[in-house]
Amino acid sequence: MNANFAAFLYLVSGVLFIMALRGLSHPATSRKGNTYGMVGMGIAIVTTLLLAKPTFGGFLLIVLGLAIGGGAGAVIARRIAMTSMPQLVAAFHSLVGLAAVMVAAAAMYAPESFGIGTVGDIHAQALVEMSLGVAIGAITFTGSIIAFLKLDGRMSGKPILLTGRHFVNAGLAIALVVLVIMLVFTQSTTVFWLIVLLSLALGVLIIVPIGGADMPVVVSMLNSYSGWAAAGIGFTLGNLALIITGALVGSSGAILSYIMCKGMNRSFISVILGGFGGETATAAVDDGVQRTVKQGAADDAAFLMANASKVIIVPGYGMAVAQAQHALRELGDQLKAAGVDVKYAIHPVAGRMPGHMNVLLAEANVPYDEVFELEDINSEFAQADVAYVIGANDVTNPAARDDPSSPIYGMPILDVDKAKTCLFVKRSLGSGYAGIDNTLFYKDGTMMLLGDAKKVTEDIVKALHA
Repeated sequence: MNANFAAFLYLVSGVLFIMALRGLSHPATSRKGNTYGMVGMGIAIVTTLLLAKPTFGGFLLIVLGLAIGGGAGAVIARRIAMTSMPQLVAAFHSLVGLAAVMVAAAAMYAPESFGIGTVGDIHAQALVEMSLGVAIGAITFTGSIIAFLKLDGRMSGKPILLTGRHFVNAGLAIALVVLVIMLVFTQSTTVFWLIVLLSLALGVLIIVPIGGADMPVVVSMLNSYSGWAAAGIGFTLGNLALIITGALVGSSGAILSYIMCKGMNRSFISVILGGFGGETATAAVDDGVQRTVKQGAADDAAFLMANASKVIIVPGYGMAVAQAQHALRELGDQLKAAGVDVKYAIHPVAGRMPGHMNVLLAEANVPYDEVFELEDINSEFAQADVAYVIGANDVTNPAARDDPSSPIYGMPILDVDKAKTCLFVKRSLGSGYAGIDNTLFYKDGTMMLLGDAKKVTEDIVKALHA
């Protein structure tokens, strides 16, 4: 294939990727955006194959790899529950990072195949690009694995605060810079693998101290890292599609991380240095003060909702765990049929990944025009008769607004406590994922509905029918 025509096809695939990102920015256009992305990736893959002109044996290996990877992806995508999407995203990010490391290793041992020189005489520019790609890729790999373990409940979501971690991380970062410089001058494979090992360790040390409340930022941050790793390797391979795709993913992930941090009134650096729920949060969970809560049942909630003129529903991770989104939509439909004004309020960092609640509500066919972001609906809670909070703990905690001593003070929250009555569905009175006690539980206008979110919601629906 002519190189100019290949560059044109890569440009077309890049445009399709941009259209995909644009489409995925809203639930109503997400399917079309997904289609653009798939078509763009298909064009990029076919173009790369035609441009490489592999031998028959090489072609079979490539097809076999595509079949294995594509088949595994299809099976996983069909079987994975929407509630497990955050950990799936983290797992896929790890594979992107691992791929970057493997491609860089191949380029290091067979530079002639990549057109970057010969063994022992690799172009300096290619070595720098390779070093950046492998370092970011290795950090993404181990960091994503830790994020997966936290999101999947196989590791505590609370921050694991290691003594002197900031000095260790700074030391590793400096050592990485020194090793990259050494690699450029020595072209030693030993130095190359030292870069890999230090980067793998740094990936673990960066993510382990981050608390559960910061997980949406972590997911978007790792998304950005995977993009930059792909872009770095794209330069090594001289592949325009990888450079474009990596830059798009890297920049969009960075912007998303900024949006998530803004949603928590935190800086990106403060997230990286340790998440919500650190040393001060532990003391906030149990201060020895005896508090009482008002506990109700499904019949009480049904009575309040049936006599309300406006109900705002606030979904959170508890809804995701209980897979209560369909029951919640049925509740909303029932209330609307009775003449109640129903809206859904979404906090930017609700759940475990950006847009987690939006995805689940879309899966349950909740109308898009009933779903509102924090800044668009927060002022309406004061006019609402009922705020129905279903598993959204940290993002509704008034301490973030009222208590300067709270570790989450300053984080924007949904003002559910300003509604006439706040119905809070939760399994227990335990702290949220950030490890911080929620003072909302003890307010006079709050009624706790303790139990499984799906069952409680279904019981309310039954009570409304009665």
